[in-house]
Amino acid sequence: MSLHPAPQEQDLDGLAAFLKAAGDPLRLEVLQVLGQNSFGVLELCEIMAIKQSGMSHHLKVLAQGGLVERRREGNSIFYRRRLPPSDAATGPLQGALFERLDATQADPVTRQRLAGVQAQRAAQSRAFFARHADDLARHQDLIAEHDQYAEQACELLDRAGGNNGIALEIGPGEGRFLAPLASRFERVLALDNAEVMLARARERVAGQGLDNVELVLGEWPEHGALLPRVDAVVVNMVLHHLPSPSAALEAAARQLNEGGVLVITDLCRHNQRWAVDACGDFWLGFEEADLVSWAGRAGLVLRESLFLAMRNGFQVQVRSFQRVTAHPSKREQSGNE
Repeated sequence: MSLHPAPQEQDLDGLAAFLKAAGDPLRLEVLQVLGQNSFGVLELCEIMAIKQSGMSHHLKVLAQGGLVERRREGNSIFYRRRLPPSDAATGPLQGALFERLDATQADPVTRQRLAGVQAQRAAQSRAFFARHADDLARHQDLIAEHDQYAEQACELLDRAGGNNGIALEIGPGEGRFLAPLASRFERVLALDNAEVMLARARERVAGQGLDNVELVLGEWPEHGALLPRVDAVVVNMVLHHLPSPSAALEAAARQLNEGGVLVITDLCRHNQRWAVDACGDFWLGFEEADLVSWAGRAGLVLRESLFLAMRNGFQVQVRSFQRVTAHPSKREQSGNE
């Protein structure tokens, strides 16, 4: 007599765990919040206004139901929504649940607390760049050499037809990618939240005579509403510094004209935690499916992907996405006023 449960029994057990996990309003709200980003237990406690013991219990139930998973970033543990395996019996239910949660607006008080947590993360990032501006380029070159991935980013940009109109670079740092953009576009906007980095980019722009480049101080995505629609958005080695990568991609999609292209270079998932202290990385890279999933939810279609082996065991992914024609009602909702 077999001691292992039959496949049908396993399916029913998994379905029961899934339904239990999804059958609680607070747990559904947690899943809604995790659709925006990965969060630690204490951050979720702050967002949901619940004690740690209660939040830990709810996260355990969600994990047992296959709805969330844990991942380590530096010295911290973060929770994220778990994509269902393709052969999971609960896969269609889980996909429909996440889609419904993403289409439902969160409670205003919860949104306010969520914005507060993300603002704290952004403040930490600004403080790091202010303290380490002199050493940052040297430390980053230990991970990925700019010229190598920049060449590939230009190639994907050219093949997508993104070589005219207006371009926006988010997080230009010292401005090393501004010259390639300036040679391809009539106008280039560069948005950074660190004045010390913009000062260095300003020197580079003046020294190279890039008179079609405009440097802007501000946070992304909050500052996006003050900028015009653009034909290309470039995000080079920036997402792993941002408090909410998924929100950053959604905002980039809103900023693009129809048919516009988004080019991203960033680290593949890794476990080298020294990068957190040396370079101010918030995330230890991203799984390949992360960027595709976030971009897809924002209405962007993957065009091309390149993967580059870098020094010290790092790997960089270079991806291009295109904004597809939106349904009229969705286009009205997503446009900048």
